[in-house]
Amino acid sequence: MFAGDDEEQIEDYGDSEMADTSGRDFLSQYRNINGKLKKRFLRKPNVAEASEQYGALVTQLENENQLDYAGFCCLSVAKCEQSLAHLPGETAALIRASRLFLQAEKNIYKLGCPSFEENLQAAIGCYGKAANLLVEQRQPSLAAGLCLELGDALSQLGHTLEATTQYQRAAELQAGSPADQAHALGLEASCKIKLGDYDGALHIFNDMAALAETGGSYGVLCDIRHRCEVTRVLLLMILQPTPQKLTPELGTLLEKYAWAENNSQSGILSEELFLLLQSVVMACQSKDVDALHLLESDLQELLSPEQMDLMHILIRCMVSKI
Repeated sequence: MFAGDDEEQIEDYGDSEMADTSGRDFLSQYRNINGKLKKRFLRKPNVAEASEQYGALVTQLENENQLDYAGFCCLSVAKCEQSLAHLPGETAALIRASRLFLQAEKNIYKLGCPSFEENLQAAIGCYGKAANLLVEQRQPSLAAGLCLELGDALSQLGHTLEATTQYQRAAELQAGSPADQAHALGLEASCKIKLGDYDGALHIFNDMAALAETGGSYGVLCDIRHRCEVTRVLLLMILQPTPQKLTPELGTLLEKYAWAENNSQSGILSEELFLLLQSVVMACQSKDVDALHLLESDLQELLSPEQMDLMHILIRCMVSKI
């Protein structure tokens, strides 16, 4: 059922974990169900019945908070559903397994215990397979939802780099919905900022701004345009790219804020925020750190926490250049 390394990784995990529980009652139940699937002379295995019995065992293990074992049994359900050519059933079992493995990993994380992350790797493999199956069933939005779910979990568990991959895939899967695609890109961009990849974040915010421009002017897209406008200005001030490295779009954006007499704001921002950002750009041009500290205080109520973090980073960058 699983392709390549993911299949070996999940099956190896399951085999070792189940082998360590030989004294437990559920292992005998598992073996009993598994035995019914073996081919016998003139007798065809009842795969549908086995799937139901594996499912009941999953529920039992979940109630006993043995989530990793429940996840492994879910994979057996998925294999049964696959052999029955029941794609929705296989997908549902994989999604359930994903969440069980993931919750098992979160429980270890919350306790502060060391982890070899077998549960997490199993979850990633199951999420990926489930998303692929949803795409096969022409349900890319649901597949994107799984990518977002996994991305959020990876971010919470401190795997920010791996989370960016999931958010990127979610964006690709939602190409037909500008607002949803921009939302996924925004999560990817936030990860880039956390990783200190400000250039990568700037490129993503450019893509988001372009999506918001072409997608219309309703509420969500207006909010995205607002976020992109402010965040790109702050990232540009942090990066201080040479004119040769500025794209035409970024050059136009920077020019709008670079001159005190320029009041040609587009209406995306309030007049107060526009003038304060303009002051930030001019303070950076004159390397006036004192002015930036004052502006930081003035902007506190107008910027998001992420944008305030960028403002702090900007000030540190300016101090280091003096």
